Formats: sequence, structure tokens, C-alpha cells
Amino acid sequence: MTTLIERAVARASDTRAIVVGADVLARVGPLVAELLPGRTAIVVADETTWAVAGEATTAALRDAGVALAEPFVFDGTPPPYAGYENVERLRDHLARLDAIVVVVGAGTLNDVAKRASSELDRPYVCVATAPSMDGYAAFGASIAKDGYKQTLSCPAPIAVVADHRILAAAPGRMVASGVGDLVEKLPGGADWILADALGVEQLDEDVWTLVQEPLRDALADPEGIRDGVVEATVGLADGLVLSGLAMQAHASSRPASGAGHQCSHLWEMEGLGVHDDPPLSHGLKVGLGTIMLTALYEEALRHDLGALDVDAAVAAFPEWPDLEPRIRAEGFSPELLAAALAQSKAKHPTPGGLRRRLETLRDEWPAIAERLRAQLLPAVEVERILATVGAVTHPSQIGLAPERFRATYTRAMRIRSRYTLLDVLHEAGLLDRCIDRLFAPGGFWAERPFPS
Repeated sequence: MTTLIERAVARASDTRAIVVGADVLARVGPLVAELLPGRTAIVVADETTWAVAGEATTAALRDAGVALAEPFVFDGTPPPYAGYENVERLRDHLARLDAIVVVVGAGTLNDVAKRASSELDRPYVCVATAPSMDGYAAFGASIAKDGYKQTLSCPAPIAVVADHRILAAAPGRMVASGVGDLVEKLPGGADWILADALGVEQLDEDVWTLVQEPLRDALADPEGIRDGVVEATVGLADGLVLSGLAMQAHASSRPASGAGHQCSHLWEMEGLGVHDDPPLSHGLKVGLGTIMLTALYEEALRHDLGALDVDAAVAAFPEWPDLEPRIRAEGFSPELLAAALAQSKAKHPTPGGLRRRLETLRDEWPAIAERLRAQLLPAVEVERILATVGAVTHPSQIGLAPERFRATYTRAMRIRSRYTLLDVLHEAGLLDRCIDRLFAPGGFWAERPFPS
């Protein structure tokens, strides 16, 4: 794993150092002194993360001779939400200081510090406190702005320090979130296989390896991850860091994000779980999206697409003037509708392009299907892993009604131009049929009914 991280850092655009291991907090100070010589640092945390690692981080910086401003600690319970108002609050405080941020925290604090630092054109350093998501070493910040959650552009941290003992001791809900985020790389990787095979987006073999090579080992001991066993948490934590570095190397989230993430993004844009205490995390929603897409892959693989009637599929596929009113009728908010229309139009194929893709799908289906089967875990195994660590495995657990949940399969396809299994089935005229089978007697979701 260490070799993989070194390879990933060598390809990263922003991050120059990753320090992972047990009892490595003392290395924060020398790292900052080396990478940012002569700079004043300010430790940013919330009340919880300050208690976990804030004082130790501050001591490490002081011992290395790094000048320190007074720490900035978000107060209150629950911790701060990743809203743009918190970015502005931190940015305005930093603007009065000539200091670089050393943020101590997980997803929310990392994103807030990342964006605030970017707006001031300053590098920052991250000290991870939970294996809860893959954004530590990723560019971009997931921030609620102008009414919905969106990814705002900003560089990744110049360095990340992740102490395995601290990560293993993180709250179970945060650990479960990280497992949800990581396991989606399996169907997300299958989506990239499809996009590559059909000539939509070429697969980068080196970046692919950074994400996929350690993935199954990282998920192999969910009981140990749940119980806080350090050795079991190492794979999870390192896998999440590698995913962020892979996104840097590829300058895109494609290596680490497929249609399962799109389900989560849709729910986030609609505010699902925002007002829960604590707020419903990204990774918990992604885990449910992973089950959704893995089950859909199983339905798709029951079809012999080598016998696909391409002429019929091309004739039945709607032109954009016919598709647009359908999207408008799918219940999006005004803000989301604008995004759904723009993203869907961007990937809408020409008749010639559609025919070429479907002919390739038909002609190469045996080899494609073999690669997909090798890539995926069974949906019931994904469900077991997530249930073991206490993650979300059923829509009723997060307040999704049956109709809204079912519609997610189609609506998630609309909000991103990224090409995934959803688009393949849509273009082949099979999406509705496969979704229907999931909810029909004997189907995956029919076997897991909603509480009455």
C-alpha cells in the first residue's frame, strides 16, 4: 500500500506528501516546516476534533518551530455543516492573518478549509480524524451553495497526515460512511469499464490500479473495521486516500465515482438528511447507491446484449426535443431542473453515435460482460458488508418513500453527464425493464419490502 501511495503522490497535481501510519501526529510539525518554510500556521478544528487531535497537532507544530496563530475552533453541536456560510466565516477570519491552515477533521472541515484556503490562494495541510470519505486528498470541495450541494473547484491539500490509531477510534457512523464511499468504487469501476469499452471515456490503467488494486483487501474484514481494529482500518483509510490521489492524477472524479455516487448527489441536492442530528453523511447515502447499482448490474447481466436489436433500439431512442419534456415532468426543483437539462443534453447522443455505441455493445458483449462480472461483488455481499459496519442498507432507514427511491434510478442519470450503466441501459431501451424487475416479485427490492 505504501508503494501505491508513493506512486499516487508522484502523479498528484497538488499534494506533495502523504504521511500514514500509527502514532504519526508528531510528524505534522516537521512536514509543515519543510513544505511551507517560514509560514505561520493556524489550526482549524471543531470542538470534537480539537479534543481528538487538535492539541497534539498544535504541540507538533510548536515543537518544529512553526509560528502559530490562535486556533480557530468551530463551536457548537452538531459540528459545522459544509455550507458556504461556513466557508465565508473561515475565509474572512483567515483574510486578517498571514497564515496557512492546518485543518484537523474529516469531510466537512476538510471541505470548508479547502475552499476557504483556495479563495485566498493559500495552500493548506489536512490532519485526518476519521476514515469517512475519499475527499482528504481530492481536489474540489462539496459545499451547499445557492440552494443545493455542489462541488466547488479548489486544489487538494499540499499534505495529508492520517494516524491509523485515531482513524480506527473514530465514531462508528463515520467509519460506516467511509466503507460506503469506498465500496462504490466497485460498480463505479464497472461504469468506467463500460465507458471505455464503448468509446466514451478511455480508462487510465495506472490510475485504475491506484483505486482498484487494494479495494477488495480493504473491504475484506468489515467486522474488524466495525470493532476498531487498527489493522483492519488501515486498508479502509489508505484506500480512501488513494482514491483522492487518483482523482488528482486523472483531474476528474471518474476513477472513484460512478452512478452510485450520482444517487447520493441527487439526494444531497434535494436536501435529504440535512436536518438530521447528526446530518446524514455522504458516504452512508453512497453505500445505499452502491447496493442499488450492483443490483441493477445483476439484472443487466441477465440479458444477452449480444442479441441486441440495434435498429429497434436506435428507432425507439428519443430525440432531444422529445426527451426534454420528460425530464421536465420528473419532479426536479427549478435549480435541479436546470442542471438536469444541461447535463442530460451534454451527453445526449446523435443517432450515428448511438448506433456506433450499441453496435459495439452488441458485438463485444461477451468480453464486456466477463470483465463486469470480474469487477463486481454480488449485491447481497455489498449489503452484508455495509450492514456489518452499521451503514445504510435500505431506503426506509433514511426516509426515502418507495416511489421516490425507485425514481432515483432514472433521475440520478439526469444530473450528471458522466456515462454509466444507467446510460447504457437507457440507450439500449432496457432501463425501465431492468428497474421493473428489481421491484417485481422475486426482484432484489421486492425481497426487501418497505415497512408498512
